[in-house]
Amino acid sequence: MDNIILTGMPGAGKSTIGVLLAKVMGYGFADADLLIQKQYGRLLCELIAEHGDDGFLQIENQVNRDIDLTHTVIATGGSAIYCKEAMEKYMANDTVVYIKLPYEEIEARLGNIKRRGVVLKEGQTLKSLYDERTPLYERYAHIIVNADGLGIEELMDSIAGLLLIHEKY
Repeated sequence: MDNIILTGMPGAGKSTIGVLLAKVMGYGFADADLLIQKQYGRLLCELIAEHGDDGFLQIENQVNRDIDLTHTVIATGGSAIYCKEAMEKYMANDTVVYIKLPYEEIEARLGNIKRRGVVLKEGQTLKSLYDERTPLYERYAHIIVNADGLGIEELMDSIAGLLLIHEKY
């Protein structure tokens, strides 16, 4: 197992924790959402508007599936969990960590979710999205970290400790 893959809802802290975790583990860091934006030359919200939710998920699956990095902490987009090929690749080759937060905390952290580039179906609420994604995050995870009530340093320490128990990093 080479890379550390961070999954979770938008606002869970994947990118923030990912940078710190990479420093502590001596790994590189990559943000899958930024890789998508770089490859396509557009913001996530623009890609969703242009290609629709399903088209964006195809883009997200392709970019995540084709990431070819080693010894890297990769922060995925919240909707990467819908990308079967990419998630199966991550599960087979890397260590997937789900940063779990209660719905109320996610709701409090998120501002304009459309501007963030969140894949939200017509009429779908943040709560229904949370309820839909949670079982998928749990299915595609080697490690589940309950981040409720943890500060950034505590969360990073918790993840690093669980990684050491799970696998020799």
